[in-house]
Amino acid sequence: MNKRMVSSIVILMAVLGVFSIIGCKKTASENSSEAVSTSVKENPKGRGKVYYTFFDTVTYVYSYAGDSDEDFEKYTNLASDVLYEYHKLFDIYYEYSGMNNLRTINLNAGKKSVKVDKKLIEFLLYAKELYYQTSSEMNIMMGSVLSIWHDARVSEKPYIPDMDVLKEAAKHISFESLVIDEKNSTVYIADPKASIDVGALGKGYATEKAAKALEAEGVTSYVLNVGGNIRIIGTKVDGSGWTTGIRNPLNPDGEFATKVNLANCSCVTSGTYERFFTINGVRYSHIIDKDTLFPASQFSSVSVITKDSGLADALSTALFCMSYEEGLALAKKMGVQCIWIFPDGKIKYTDGLKDKLVR
Repeated sequence: MNKRMVSSIVILMAVLGVFSIIGCKKTASENSSEAVSTSVKENPKGRGKVYYTFFDTVTYVYSYAGDSDEDFEKYTNLASDVLYEYHKLFDIYYEYSGMNNLRTINLNAGKKSVKVDKKLIEFLLYAKELYYQTSSEMNIMMGSVLSIWHDARVSEKPYIPDMDVLKEAAKHISFESLVIDEKNSTVYIADPKASIDVGALGKGYATEKAAKALEAEGVTSYVLNVGGNIRIIGTKVDGSGWTTGIRNPLNPDGEFATKVNLANCSCVTSGTYERFFTINGVRYSHIIDKDTLFPASQFSSVSVITKDSGLADALSTALFCMSYEEGLALAKKMGVQCIWIFPDGKIKYTDGLKDKLVR
């Protein structure tokens, strides 16, 4: 998920009613087009819209509520408006007229404080909280290192960054350099060589804000899929959930590795098989371990299931860079459910998923 970003897509299977969740994690036009799906039994027919504007990925907003055309337009517009606002606030590549965003903050590193919207202050304080809760595994100040790997990956001829260059960049990833003044709503990066990158958190956080906006309107039986960050609002009309397929990293286009039944929660997957490059037969993914400064490789994918999409997004990346034992302990501490898929295809999951697995 940096932009360790995940560019995941959910496929709604018309016959089986299965969401295919694929991992990884980063505009175009604001136009949307209809994406129609079907449902089963007594549940209303599903319908949705697809957007290409937010977080450099594909977003789907589905309704299974059987609501009127007027309400459907109202709620999909509400969700897209919220997502677009956070897309602009979290953008590290472009600035927008009348708004100071993360790019503005990065450009002023070591120079001056930047006045920002309270929403951005709230987000940065949450990122700080997660930084300490995950023992610094979820660090939005990794920008100096992540940008090096990003450039290596998207180069016309991908290459492995020089370790000395990475070590020098790693001198500038301290969260302490980020000064957040909540009272005056300002942000300052004290280290001129440091930068913010929220690829491991931003998309999930924005997805949760959109879901909260819909919930405040009394919406239920909706599903948001923001580049693979799944947020299910309520249940189907008959009270049941959705069968969600987790892709097999060894064969992403084949059978699912496993399936779970989910309702009123989020599911986010980080994996090695979407954003990567290969050199001499070795695959280098987008998920960078802060300790080695190289792509983490102990898992092929990690899925996190919990109510809050922002938390699921952050933890799917953090756990990917931790040992299974450390990750399991953190999952229990944070009260989330997880699925780990290892490079040899072995699957482990938290006890809370036993009753949700679809066999």
